[in-house]
Amino acid sequence: MRALAVLVAAVGLPQHGVFVPGHSLGGIRLGESAAAVRAALGTRYGVCTACSTTTWYFTYKPFDQHGLGIELTQGRVSAVYTLWQPNGWHATNGLRLGALEAQVSAKTGPLFVTACSTYEARFVAGSRERSVYYVVDGKLWGFGLFGARASPCR
Repeated sequence: MRALAVLVAAVGLPQHGVFVPGHSLGGIRLGESAAAVRAALGTRYGVCTACSTTTWYFTYKPFDQHGLGIELTQGRVSAVYTLWQPNGWHATNGLRLGALEAQVSAKTGPLFVTACSTYEARFVAGSRERSVYYVVDGKLWGFGLFGARASPCR
């Protein structure tokens, strides 16, 4: 019975999620099945009704804006990104949300830049994925992981 309680407690949005560039965000990887996402994060998520792709929003509390967005194409993760600026999230390269733009460049090296509506998406283009660093008003606002050809603007 005790092991079950530990397992149940492990399911849910991480309090301080980790971005592993080119690999995962909050423990979620591109190509994972919808069932694997539910096993990792649980079944308490909102569904975007206006999105062109099936999109799940995992937040810390109902109607909270901070958390993780996950897009699914044919039942598999095609994009994963932070929502707003969840407290305590960081990357394995030492970047923490809220870091200055200059710190992002210093830790990542040269990045491609795409201007989105109210923010910039700065990214490393891998052969299979894009590791994205979102910058708003000169500060690191969020992380994302997308397929190599997908637009990082959301």
